[in-house]
Amino acid sequence: MPPADPAAGLDAATLRRMPYQKPQPAEIRPDLVVAPAIPEDDRIWVPQADSVWFRPLCLNVSAGYWMNLLKVRKAGILSRHRHPGPVHAFVLKGSWRYLEHDWVASEGAYAFEPPGETHTLVVDEGVEEMITYFQVNGCMYYVDPWGRHTGYEDVFTKVDMCRAHYEAVGLGADYVDRFIR
Repeated sequence: MPPADPAAGLDAATLRRMPYQKPQPAEIRPDLVVAPAIPEDDRIWVPQADSVWFRPLCLNVSAGYWMNLLKVRKAGILSRHRHPGPVHAFVLKGSWRYLEHDWVASEGAYAFEPPGETHTLVVDEGVEEMITYFQVNGCMYYVDPWGRHTGYEDVFTKVDMCRAHYEAVGLGADYVDRFIR
């Protein structure tokens, strides 16, 4: 005898509003909702350089990517770097550009950076504050103008930076754990 249809007797509107009825995979990581994404507590912004901070949103140590907000309150060159994986960016406030391109990413803009591209991030004079959401896959490989290695960041160095900062500002080193997947 075939199993009874669990949808028998339910109308289409009820079925549309009904949540998934089966269990999720046992190994699934919990959902991650970060609200507000732009924090009210300035201690959540992790210093990265003079007048440059990042706010972690998701630090995915099993897939090797991170998502964060980058906040800059100074004009000038931030860094020259190469990405082995793709990068996605969405500008929430202000603007920035790359020396190697003729476009400007301004408030509301989305930018895709292809794997292998090397570029130099600049915030122009007159931009009081820039905040951009970045998803970085792989690492940021810092280079000089001729491509010689000068440093790197990956999801693990980001976690380490967060742990040290959150411990120093009284949130506790484990505060970063909420963003790790």
